[in-house]
Amino acid sequence: TMGILSALKGGSLRSLDSIRHRGKRLSDILAAHALFIRGDEKGVRADLSGADLSRADLAKAKLNYANFQRANLKGANLREARLASAELNKTNLQQADLRKADLTEANLSGADLSEAQCGGVEFFRANLQGAILRKADFGATNFREADLHGVDFEGANLKTAILRETKLEGVDLSRALNLDSALLPRGYNRAGSSNN
Repeated sequence: TMGILSALKGGSLRSLDSIRHRGKRLSDILAAHALFIRGDEKGVRADLSGADLSRADLAKAKLNYANFQRANLKGANLREARLASAELNKTNLQQADLRKADLTEANLSGADLSEAQCGGVEFFRANLQGAILRKADFGATNFREADLHGVDFEGANLKTAILRETKLEGVDLSRALNLDSALLPRGYNRAGSSNN
């Protein structure tokens, strides 16, 4: 009965078959998207803008180029998901598990990643302008060539994060944790007032 109680309280992950968006099951939307990624003419790009995907189990899902604008992915499992070039602007990713996900060239401008687990994430050339990254874990995360303008890193763990060749103009890293072990641009002023 403990499992049933925790499910009723909303502690467990939701299956792809149990989630519907605009009348379609999420599993069917992602199946069509998989064909789209492969270049199959029967494929359809996943449009999940504004969808309630909180606590969705999307581990290892192939979501390259998917549209998640303004979607709710709070507490979702996106571990090892492929999200290259995905649209995630203004998306709620609070407390989401993104460990080892690929977000190469993804658009996360204005997204909220507060308390998200982002260890080992690939943010290469991603757009994180104005994103909220408070208290998130970015251990061994790659931010190379990412745009971090206006990002809020307060309380975020940057242990061994890669910030070389990263646009850090206007970024305050003074309240981030474990900055000493992060790989920062050469000559970066740790007070956060550097021009890169």
